[in-house]
Amino acid sequence: QLNPGKPVPGFSNILSTMVKNDGIASIYKGVDAAIGRQMVYGTARIGLHRTFSDKLVEMNDGKPINFLVKTLSGMASGSIAVCIGTPFDIALVRLQSDGMAAPEDRRNYKNVFDALIRTTREEGFGALYKGLGPNILRGMSMNVGMLACYDQAKEIVAKILNDPMTDGPSLQTKLGSAATAGFTAALFSLPFDVMKSRLMAMKPHPETGIMPYSGIADCAVKIFKADGPAGFFAGFSAYYGRCAPHAMIILLSIESITEAYKKAFY
Repeated sequence: QLNPGKPVPGFSNILSTMVKNDGIASIYKGVDAAIGRQMVYGTARIGLHRTFSDKLVEMNDGKPINFLVKTLSGMASGSIAVCIGTPFDIALVRLQSDGMAAPEDRRNYKNVFDALIRTTREEGFGALYKGLGPNILRGMSMNVGMLACYDQAKEIVAKILNDPMTDGPSLQTKLGSAATAGFTAALFSLPFDVMKSRLMAMKPHPETGIMPYSGIADCAVKIFKADGPAGFFAGFSAYYGRCAPHAMIILLSIESITEAYKKAFY
């Protein structure tokens, strides 16, 4: 995603090269930014979607809402959450791209706070929101793929398994729905993640001083011209390997925590 025009190495090759060149710690580069991002962006998008969905169900006289309404809830909550968490995303992308860049091209941020402070000092506050457009689209597509599709998949899987869901969905229903949502989250959001990552990590040309992309539309056109439609899904295996377990853990945890909360306080 971060090295356009170069051959795309496999997931295992990337890991082995990073460990060989920079040690095992290199594969955890940016973990502090990732944690900060999830604490801000992750909790906001999930909490807002649940709040919006519960309110919409209430407005629908307690009946399940259709997939279109679930989609709109996911898009709204995802876009709001992205506006809150984008600075941490900037730090995460830059810390990770440093680990794959040549030594002379690295920014050498010490940690997430150093990345945020130096980015603001060297490029201005607006630099913390580079790539906001594709990031909002990614957040919307991720929420639709993960949360809206999970809610819809629960209804479908429950019918297939004859699960009445009187006391909440069964474990089999949760697992099937979470697995489905993990795949759709990765599939829907990767094209926007590719564009977001390139816009956030881009640097001016050393001789001309011109940025490689002028915006989201220019980035999309150049990716398409260089690699075709497949360019938007570069690194899908690694991205799916990251998204699917994350989505399944989050979704299964939400169900368990929600059930425990309701039993304790209702």
